[in-house]
Amino acid sequence: MIEPLAEPQDHDGDATDAFHVIAPSLPGFGFSGKPTETGWGVEKIADVWATLTERLGHERVVAQGGDWGSAITAALGRRHPDHCTAVHMTLAMGARSKAEPTTPEEHHAVERMRYYTDWDSGYSTQQKSRPQTVGYGLTDSPAGQAAWILEKFWAWTDNDGRPEDAGARDDLLDNVMIYWVTETAASSARIYWESFGRGGSRDPVNVPAGFGVYPAEIVRPVRAWLDDKFPNIVHWAEFDRGGHFAAFEVPETFVADIRAFARAVL
Repeated sequence: MIEPLAEPQDHDGDATDAFHVIAPSLPGFGFSGKPTETGWGVEKIADVWATLTERLGHERVVAQGGDWGSAITAALGRRHPDHCTAVHMTLAMGARSKAEPTTPEEHHAVERMRYYTDWDSGYSTQQKSRPQTVGYGLTDSPAGQAAWILEKFWAWTDNDGRPEDAGARDDLLDNVMIYWVTETAASSARIYWESFGRGGSRDPVNVPAGFGVYPAEIVRPVRAWLDDKFPNIVHWAEFDRGGHFAAFEVPETFVADIRAFARAVL
């Protein structure tokens, strides 16, 4: 999706929709360095992203994220509103209603939360409590590293029973190899230990916000649950295909949604 966003005229788009795209790897992931001290949670990463984009010469940015990126994107908009002027996400981490669900969307979200807790969250429990332990095993075994990641591609993509239904096998293996050849199984797991249960800010994100909602997301964002946390939602788009890795699964849909959001806020 990077090239279509940066060079839309080469991908059936309009040159006026072009972005300067900055796509950093999270600290401890892929091509970034591995932190050698504690403290690298969501809020610190958001501060680093602000510094990074400023040093690259951008006075203001629009941030987009899914998974951990959604939490970091929200923190960037919350902590640096003069620099990060709008945020777009596909996941609303921690958003839920205190009242009983009443709408079909709320019932579905509650059911998905329950399923995630009961069947899907074992990896998270391990990584937020003992990330080093599992890291040694994953760094030692290519089959283990592949299984750890590909199971989530199977569980969280919009597929017909195989992860290859959502993305080409070579592309799936490329993703695994980024962890394997850089030996980042342990360092990438530490964000769970650093961030869960550490008392991050609950202040609202007041900059303009947008959400792309995909049917196979772990828990789809529920509009009624987000008003307190995101009081300035200006864009809400729901789609028929795609899941947790929407940028990977349905890149054309994803890119079009980013362009639509940008038109509303820039």
